[in-house]
Amino acid sequence: MILQQAAFVGVRTVFYRMATIASKGGLVIMAGFLQKYGYPVASAWSLTFLIAAAVFLALCLYHFFVLPHPASDRHAPRDKGRSLITEYFRILTMFFRRKDIMIIVCFFLFYRFAEAQLVKMVAPFLLDARANGGLGLATAEVGIIYGTVGVVALMLGGLLGGYVIYRNGLKFWLWPMVIIMHVPDIIFVYLSHIQPDHLWIIGSAVALEQFGYGFGFTAYTMYMIMVSQGEYKTVFYAVGTGIMALGMMLPAMASGWIQEMLGYKNFYFWILLTTIPGFVVAALVKIDPSYGKK
Repeated sequence: MILQQAAFVGVRTVFYRMATIASKGGLVIMAGFLQKYGYPVASAWSLTFLIAAAVFLALCLYHFFVLPHPASDRHAPRDKGRSLITEYFRILTMFFRRKDIMIIVCFFLFYRFAEAQLVKMVAPFLLDARANGGLGLATAEVGIIYGTVGVVALMLGGLLGGYVIYRNGLKFWLWPMVIIMHVPDIIFVYLSHIQPDHLWIIGSAVALEQFGYGFGFTAYTMYMIMVSQGEYKTVFYAVGTGIMALGMMLPAMASGWIQEMLGYKNFYFWILLTTIPGFVVAALVKIDPSYGKK
């Protein structure tokens, strides 16, 4: 089972992130083209989201009728003497009773602390006028660079991350993944200071950063699977996913305000500073050297 998880975690990471970024890229490209052909901004985005809603509804119906139900997918045993709410909180508290829970939670919250802020400001930075410190790209150009070039690079990074963990294990690759995930953030310092106007330079920079993120995020996903092992692994993984979402949401909420206070140039220096917590929590986690290894 662990072998299969290591082999496919990179693919799962890739497709999750591809769905997120590709949808953003595709929507932005569509809205950009509609604006280019005369649609008002509000109408272009309204039509774009209506089409997206129709696609998601179709996918929902497809999965409802087509997805298989494996034999292992069945209800877990439950003590009938306990109410559903009591049983729910009992299982939930089991996760937080682990002796290393503080390190686990800190890893979930701070491993992507810098990326949580960076990712929310990439599109505004690419779109914003050069007089404001941005790159002044068109809406469709941002969709192509971030939703196409970025997705391809992310896919390659995630697939490579899953493969190397499968070969050498999570512990062996944790530090290289932490470094490769965070160091490319310096690219945005370069972009904010130079403000290049060549799309291939901007696209290459975004691709390099996304490749590093896809590669490094594989370690995060694999660690989450590792700490979710046990009788209620699905519940534990769901709890970990919730904490992960919290770790993305809270820093992202403040990123716009921080950028307004600092400007783009200093904001990306701030991003480099906020990569430090990611290195700290990586140093604290304990991983079996054989975990995920072929």
